[in-house]
Amino acid sequence: MDASRVALVTAGMSGLGTAICRRLERDGFRVALSYSPRQRDPQAWLAMQRDEGHRFSAYRADARDYADTEWMVQKVLAEHGRLDVLVNNIGVVCDRSLTKMSADEWHTVLRTNLDSLFNMSKQAIDPMMERRWGRIINISSITAQSGAFGQCNYAAAMAGMHGFTKSLALEVARFGITVNTVSPGYLRSKITDQIPPDVMANTILPAIPLGRLGEPAEVAALVGYLSSDLAGFVTGANIAINGGQHTC
Repeated sequence: MDASRVALVTAGMSGLGTAICRRLERDGFRVALSYSPRQRDPQAWLAMQRDEGHRFSAYRADARDYADTEWMVQKVLAEHGRLDVLVNNIGVVCDRSLTKMSADEWHTVLRTNLDSLFNMSKQAIDPMMERRWGRIINISSITAQSGAFGQCNYAAAMAGMHGFTKSLALEVARFGITVNTVSPGYLRSKITDQIPPDVMANTILPAIPLGRLGEPAEVAALVGYLSSDLAGFVTGANIAINGGQHTC
């Protein structure tokens, strides 16, 4: 691999984002990441990464805002000279049954999850096309495939993400750019750590044929593969990584 390649991971300070940043760095990329203006104590996160030997470039940007994403990608290009891989890792939930869901809860989820996808991909395409090589990896969810009670907004946004993936993959294939979706199931995280043990043991784990939660590092390894030269013939795909909970 070209040792100078640069990867940009949105929501890079999340649990999965951290695992992806570390994996891509391990694979030889120079890694940049974005974090939300609402991120708690980003300097503490960066300090912890430095203490563990990781060197990431971090940019405070609201990926829902087109001007913010334009500024950030231009900053990445100015500081690193190129952009080769984009991992769209932003996702929010506002769970509620449709009968109780407000218009704001609907629009917040769609705007955050889909507008950020458009904004970031739009900014990344030109530098990738110039080099005639690139990777865009969109992190979706098992919910897009299986549905989930109380997640009409989230399921619609995540399913829309893969429609975006398939269409963009067709548009940019001739430039050596691949576009793929990764759809994780339940992962070990701060969110799943808050699930009551009886719900985890009696409801969630029995629904997963492998009988356990996924690890962020496992998803990050898949992202690493899709970012590599070896994955050059994979595009427009939606790859499930959910322990068999939902098969495509």
